[in-house]
Amino acid sequence: MNRFTLSIAAAATALSFASQAFAGDQYIDGTGFAASGYDVVAYFDLPQNAVGQSQPAPVAGDKDITAEYNGAKFAFSSEANKTAFLADPAKYAPQYDGHCAYGVSKGGKVPGNPTLWRIVDDKLYLNITKNVVGFWEEDIPGNIDLAEGNWTSIESAPASDRAIPKFTSAAPVN
Repeated sequence: MNRFTLSIAAAATALSFASQAFAGDQYIDGTGFAASGYDVVAYFDLPQNAVGQSQPAPVAGDKDITAEYNGAKFAFSSEANKTAFLADPAKYAPQYDGHCAYGVSKGGKVPGNPTLWRIVDDKLYLNITKNVVGFWEEDIPGNIDLAEGNWTSIESAPASDRAIPKFTSAAPVN
């Protein structure tokens, strides 16, 4: 390897560490798990209801089938789902480190409720309350655009330490 190749490799490594250093913390509630212990891979196999209708209940993870990502513990309902997650965790982890998608579109970090979910363009989005879901669904593409623009300036802020209103997790089950 010549000096130029080494310089490129060193720069790529430095950028990799830098981007990790600026990543925000995953939202974790009182369960101690990301997504309140629900299996984030399983969302992608659930039928998705039309805008304006509630989504099916998420699948609870097993506290004995876990993986770490972005400083958080994720629980899975099966070893196969854990394996899929480990192969591409960014594909399955909720957007905005598990914070409410509509909240991020408005410039803040508030908890994401894993029972109030939607998959858009193969990405998992959570919102905080049923009322907020209604606002978010009024213009999902526009709210995602706003959230993406806001996320760059708030991502490195600490994760929300607030509880999800009127929410009791049923997960993990085992």
